[in-house]
Amino acid sequence: MLRKDFIAATALATASPSLTSVPGGLHAVERHSDFDAAAFATAVGRPATIRQVIEAVGFHPAVLGNVKNALNGLQFGFGYAPESIAIALAGHGPSSAYAYSDEMWAKYRLGEFLHIADASGVPLTRNAYYARSASFDRSADPDDPKGMYQDASLEMLQRRGVVVLTCHTAVMEQSKGLVAAGLAPSGVTTRDVGADLLTHLVPGAVVVPSMVAAIAVLQTQYRYAYLTIAL
Repeated sequence: MLRKDFIAATALATASPSLTSVPGGLHAVERHSDFDAAAFATAVGRPATIRQVIEAVGFHPAVLGNVKNALNGLQFGFGYAPESIAIALAGHGPSSAYAYSDEMWAKYRLGEFLHIADASGVPLTRNAYYARSASFDRSADPDDPKGMYQDASLEMLQRRGVVVLTCHTAVMEQSKGLVAAGLAPSGVTTRDVGADLLTHLVPGAVVVPSMVAAIAVLQTQYRYAYLTIAL
């Protein structure tokens, strides 16, 4: 085997898990046979009095604060019990990155690819929006800026019951862009990158075939009220 072929094969093997283990499969357009409908139904269809889906396309971290405010307003202002509130975060386009693990942010230089930087203008190399900063404590003062009710991290929002949805279409489109931009290892294909991303999501993320389609299902089949934030 030539050295260049060995390098390409090694990169491919590193990037690609078993195709049957990839959430949503590896077609550019997810097939019904690859969709985990049961996991989706379990996540979004649990018993709830009030349901809301919040769409995020452009990457604006303030949307996580909006999700936090929705939870707090419904619980403390309107008086709904926490377990009776169902909120889904529907991230697609650049906002798919909320659901990628630190490993993926570093490996594919997602901060550089999606133009997401820290306060100094340096592209992020980790998912800075995931890890919680507060302890989970339902007795915490909701006004405490350091308490769980003011923690807008993705991890805390999930702990409070928010379902994080991941758009299969967006992942595959971004995979194509990463390969074209030279941000994937040499010899790795769009499918390989897609497999890597889809198998390295944050814990609890649920892959849907297409977010714009999933929102329609959430509204019509599961009675989710729709909200998108203009930032």
